[in-house]
Amino acid sequence: MKTFVRCYLAMFCSAVLAADTSAWTVSKDARDAKPFWKSKTMFGESVLFLKEPGAKEVSASLLFTPTKILSVKSSSGDIIYTEGRDYFVNTGAGTLVIPPGSTIPVKSEADVTRANGTQMFRLTRRDGKGEILYGGLHEYHDMQVVVAYTHRKSEWKVPPGQFAAKELPRTLKKLKEHKPVSMVLFGDSISTGCNASKWANTAPFQPFYGELLVQQLETAYKSKITLTNFSKGGMTSGWGCQNIQPVAAVNADLVILAWGMNDACPANEFVVNLRKQIADVRTINPTAEFILVATMLPNGEWIAVNSDRQIAYRDAMLSITEPGVAIANVTSIWEVLLKRKKHFDITGNGVNHPNDFGHRLYAQVLAALLIKQ
Repeated sequence: MKTFVRCYLAMFCSAVLAADTSAWTVSKDARDAKPFWKSKTMFGESVLFLKEPGAKEVSASLLFTPTKILSVKSSSGDIIYTEGRDYFVNTGAGTLVIPPGSTIPVKSEADVTRANGTQMFRLTRRDGKGEILYGGLHEYHDMQVVVAYTHRKSEWKVPPGQFAAKELPRTLKKLKEHKPVSMVLFGDSISTGCNASKWANTAPFQPFYGELLVQQLETAYKSKITLTNFSKGGMTSGWGCQNIQPVAAVNADLVILAWGMNDACPANEFVVNLRKQIADVRTINPTAEFILVATMLPNGEWIAVNSDRQIAYRDAMLSITEPGVAIANVTSIWEVLLKRKKHFDITGNGVNHPNDFGHRLYAQVLAALLIKQ
């Protein structure tokens, strides 16, 4: 039943289509392929100011200790908040603090909780206090703000993804020669673009991670990148095995497989499914190269999920990288994020999708494999 709820939830999301929009209105700097762990400036980091029961102040943690706040804006980018009036910086704690009279939205636990049985699916909280609010469009986006700031680059301790010269030599050779490159993306609702603001048809209309990756590669290499997306909400790696033929038929240079959020199988079975998808593509297209995306982590407050499973999938994927197969380790990034920040800071739907900030991190992890910094 829990797996059904996860799948139904994701299919409901992916059925909503974003209309064509105007150009993405976020600062150009936020589109850069340069990963955040290589920069002393963080752009567009999202936070949701949540008033904790009994807390003396309302604050939210930044990923890094800020040396200077450049801006704090609404997620849409159309409201600019003022330091000293709308927020204060606690440099020692690496937090933004909300003073009385601030115009920044402050939410309570009630704002992100619903009574049992009042939503179309059960998202029961682990503490038993109702259900997590499901954001099918841009509900969390509207509650969050985004922060740009400078920081000390040395604070990031997790080994980031490395340039995949050994794993993806054919793709990189074509890129370096400015030749056209074709990519296929095959995954679940995250990879359909769910909860990116362009998908939700709301400002700033940021594309999802697949489109961001295309933009970054075309900028870096001046090559024409074609992306074909066969992703479908609610699906698992097992479903991917049964529906791999259209993916193989594209004869793409690079196939990105992004599973794991909806899977409930053991890690060894998950890897068998990935190996089968790779083998089936290579039967038709023997020169194809692959990136396996280790997924973000779900909201640990939802009783139906256990992030240990996604972590086990990540570990299993790391064991099968080889020439022609690289891993985009989003899972490890998310582990660190959640040690510093709350899930509600970076969620797109409250449960298992990234917001704009998260989609940018996905794109940066993928781009690190393909663009040498």
